[in-house]
Amino acid sequence: MNHTNPVAVVTGVGPGTGAAIARRFAREGYVVAMLARDRNRLTLLEREIAHTRAYPCDVTDEAQLDATLEAIGAELGAPKVLIHNAVGGAFGNFLEIDPQVLNRNFQVNTMALLYLARRLAPAMVAAREGAIITTGNTSAFRGKAHFAGFAPTKAAQRILAEAMARELGPKGVHVAYVMIDAVIDLEWTRKRWPEAPDDFFIKPAAIAEEVWHVAHQDRSAWSFNVELRPFGETW
Repeated sequence: MNHTNPVAVVTGVGPGTGAAIARRFAREGYVVAMLARDRNRLTLLEREIAHTRAYPCDVTDEAQLDATLEAIGAELGAPKVLIHNAVGGAFGNFLEIDPQVLNRNFQVNTMALLYLARRLAPAMVAAREGAIITTGNTSAFRGKAHFAGFAPTKAAQRILAEAMARELGPKGVHVAYVMIDAVIDLEWTRKRWPEAPDDFFIKPAAIAEEVWHVAHQDRSAWSFNVELRPFGETW
């Protein structure tokens, strides 16, 4: 790995979407900085996926994030792409949830995006190129019952991303929100919906393919709200 390769930062790298995004970008010549709290999982992925580097980090901790981004800049170079895939979620109605759960999810989903963008966007603006992409879901557009600890934070995340898009777009930096209206195909989701057909699930690799596409759209045709769902999904 050297500073001649473009650098992508991906948060929330786990066995599903995050790992798939890391694979997709690494395959195209990027060096991918993978962020997550689970050091062991990141280390295994670093061994598995060429051109990646593991950076254990809690994205809600500004001091950790500053140290991590400083290390990425020194070791890999200035990131060209940021994909905020880390997510904090919880179920429960507004009477039942612990308010601290809502706050924690807000820190992961919304404040971490702010922290990351504030630190990485200036170099992208200076270069007149770059992409900041957030992965989201339908909770960013609707507040359903039992989603009171989650939906408000995703809605705030999307609006923050939109404000950033309007600010950064004219400066050459593409900001987009990829809304996933589906159950992601993971080991635990297969166990939760054991009778569901294969077509019920959205594949992490398919999500990664669209994230790659959005990050490399021609600047004459940039997207902001991007919706992904299986062909049979009711919407």
